[in-house]
Amino acid sequence: MIFNLFVVLFFTIALWAWRVVNWVWIRPKNIEKRLRAQGFDGNPYRILYGDTNDMATMIKEANSKPIKLSDDVLPRVLPLHHHIVTKYGKACFVWNGPVARVVVMEPELIKEVLNNNHIFKKPTPNPLAKFLVCGLNGYEDHKWSKHRKIINPAFYLEKLRDMIPTMHVSCNELVKKWQSMFADKGSHEIDVWPFFENLTADIISRTAFGSNYEQGKKVFLLQKEQAQLIAELSRSVYFPGSRFLPTEKNKRMKEINREVQDVLRGIIERREEAMRVGENKNTSNNDMLGILLDSNSREVEGNGNRKELGITIEDVIDECKLFYFAGQETTSNLLVWTMVMLSIHQNWQTQAREEVLQVFGKNNPDFDGLNQLKKVNMILHEVLRLYPPATTIHRIAREKIKLGDTTLPAGSVLVLPVLFVHHDKEIWGDDAKEFKPERFAEGVANATKGRIAAFFPFSLGPRICIGQNFAMVEAKLVLAMILQHFSFQLSPSYQHAPVPVLTLQPKYGAKIMFTKI
Repeated sequence: MIFNLFVVLFFTIALWAWRVVNWVWIRPKNIEKRLRAQGFDGNPYRILYGDTNDMATMIKEANSKPIKLSDDVLPRVLPLHHHIVTKYGKACFVWNGPVARVVVMEPELIKEVLNNNHIFKKPTPNPLAKFLVCGLNGYEDHKWSKHRKIINPAFYLEKLRDMIPTMHVSCNELVKKWQSMFADKGSHEIDVWPFFENLTADIISRTAFGSNYEQGKKVFLLQKEQAQLIAELSRSVYFPGSRFLPTEKNKRMKEINREVQDVLRGIIERREEAMRVGENKNTSNNDMLGILLDSNSREVEGNGNRKELGITIEDVIDECKLFYFAGQETTSNLLVWTMVMLSIHQNWQTQAREEVLQVFGKNNPDFDGLNQLKKVNMILHEVLRLYPPATTIHRIAREKIKLGDTTLPAGSVLVLPVLFVHHDKEIWGDDAKEFKPERFAEGVANATKGRIAAFFPFSLGPRICIGQNFAMVEAKLVLAMILQHFSFQLSPSYQHAPVPVLTLQPKYGAKIMFTKI
């Protein structure tokens, strides 16, 4: 009996040891050998850490000081990737611990990867990320299809049209707040970044939760703190099980997650109860939560009340968390970089204002008019090119696959460096790093010379961001109302320091001098 236990223990330890050795050494070295044989290059694999220590050092150095407005943002935002691409060329790989990430920069290959979502899946997320970004964003296959179908109605264009008056409320409050700061002064300095964070949080709270928006705003503050904690931890190698250690950061992340769950669960349960007793029949479907719950109910009832075809309250909570992260972060980033660019390029600010005043005068912008703002649309596209919210997209090959001339083994991780492709002179020309909205005058296809996958700020293919239209409509509305009431230029105290904190943000804020008009 004792002998048998000893044998079982021995083989268990041996199996565990083999898996560890395979994870930290054998598999990485085999992958490296295969990649080099196919023409890829990168740093030699270093046990366990790979390029992670280099990345941490480079990020610390890059973030230690601001850069000039004329400087290249690539070495600051993605210093390791910039170093690897500069040293080894576009056919390269980087090491995230023991995992080799193959860099894909050719638009044709990017299109193939993002279109074939049945083969190229999202990597299994770091468990920490589930505290922040979950829901539709993290699902695959049948579950993703089911959730996408149920959520889609919340982002139909006719629903966005109905949300415009709600957005007006938040935007008018911002304009009045800024106007009140002037007193008798002709101009006033404002750091627009925190205002845009609060504005987009307010808009997503109102459009997602309707009359419960004040409670919904609590989620924003909690999720903002959560994002910062996760960004700090993501800069080091993640060890399986480390999230269970009783560190201060781990305990705070779990506490935040519980608070967010409690707030959202309360909102959802009250809304479901109101729907059951027939309250607010005329208004319950005017916000995202109401539309989502109604769509879910219709899906279940339309299939013989089979609840497994709908989504659970836990699923709804996860989707609401995603509404906040994606809806708030993306638009606030787009707005802040747009204000910076228009502060520098006064000619485009003037053209945009003239267009807005021609279409709306000083009236609140409406949905149809927003679609007529061609120059504003060009400006927003150019900002998304230069400062995309997500600087990289990752995918993993679930089976052995040929991509271009390269054969990738199952489990290969691909990194699509959005920021690099958007700044690639071979695609965009020698002026690729310059702000030139006119390149989008004839649309994205013409700007990319037919290589549509050279521009993918909201991703591409079946998994393109479901909230893309929402973000663009919101950004146009906010920008139009600012242009109606203010002219602006960069403050002398502005410091240019783009930094990726899950999304691309201004490290030192965005201080801008405003003048009322």
